[in-house]
Amino acid sequence: MSGPWPRRTGPDHDPDRTAVRRSAIRIGWQVAAVSAGLVVLIIGLVLAFVLWQSTPREELEQHAENATRIFVDSDELVVALAVIGAGAVLLAGVATWVIARRAVVPIGEALRLQRTFVADAGHELRTPLTVMDARVQQLSRKTSADDPNREVVDALRDDTRALVDIVNDLLQAATSTDDGETSSTRVGVELDAAISDLQVLAGDHGIRIEHAPTDASVTVPAVPLRRCIVALVDNAVGHAPADSVVQVGVRERGRWVDISVTDHGGGIRGVDPSRVFDRFAHGTPNVGAAPTPAAQSTSASTSTPGGAPVRRTGYGIGLALVREIAVRHGGAVRVQETGPAGTTFLLTLPSAR
Repeated sequence: MSGPWPRRTGPDHDPDRTAVRRSAIRIGWQVAAVSAGLVVLIIGLVLAFVLWQSTPREELEQHAENATRIFVDSDELVVALAVIGAGAVLLAGVATWVIARRAVVPIGEALRLQRTFVADAGHELRTPLTVMDARVQQLSRKTSADDPNREVVDALRDDTRALVDIVNDLLQAATSTDDGETSSTRVGVELDAAISDLQVLAGDHGIRIEHAPTDASVTVPAVPLRRCIVALVDNAVGHAPADSVVQVGVRERGRWVDISVTDHGGGIRGVDPSRVFDRFAHGTPNVGAAPTPAAQSTSASTSTPGGAPVRRTGYGIGLALVREIAVRHGGAVRVQETGPAGTTFLLTLPSAR
């Protein structure tokens, strides 16, 4: 967790409970501030009315003989209003803090269940993936350097290692075992590796993935950075028309590094572009589009003028994970533009320079 709060890493530290508690306090302060503003406004109006009634014109005003007049000391009235106002603000702050804590309890429980599920799933996958990696290493040692299958075996070994790293990253995110150190990762290295893997799937449909060399570095570990790149490029490939180009660009901008991924489909349809990063958000599917065997990563539906895109039914999770990783490391992701000419996603991460 970032911010002015002290970092706790003991076994009793529950990051979800801490986040919920902070949200409750933040809501309490905001409502208390609004309440204080209203109290100050009311007191100001009352004082203005008293001062108006204290003018010579009002004091000399003639009243009926049977009218009741009440005289109040102005100094005592001001003190009384100040005490009442302060008490009202304090009471409003305590009440809103208690109500906010109760209101966010379901959110905290949902976060806890989500983190528990990710941790359990990652733990169950870790052992079979480790075994698989060991067996692939055995196969690699038994395959001679001049064997025509050696290249495929080496690629398979890299893939199993990537899976193990992804599971470890999921476990780290679920258990919040961040050591607080800042990583520095070269974007070009992870970009080359991710595109090399995805080009195998894109090539089946004549789609080319192009990117220019870059020496930019970001303060994001290699595994989550590659997960972001894979999800964004995989999404672009899944919605690009056959025989088209998916373009990946990297631009350094002061303290930030922008990574853009552009496809030449017909744009996002059936869902607001700002909601494509919500979990399980689905757009309008394209009729007649042929699915691909690629990993299903997202559901930001696009359509293409002319030829059918390489469309597949996703689960609406890939882009949500990209946003979660980006926010966790101090960055952001958004739809930069979308329309009949294509869609561009922009991932912004802190620069390591």
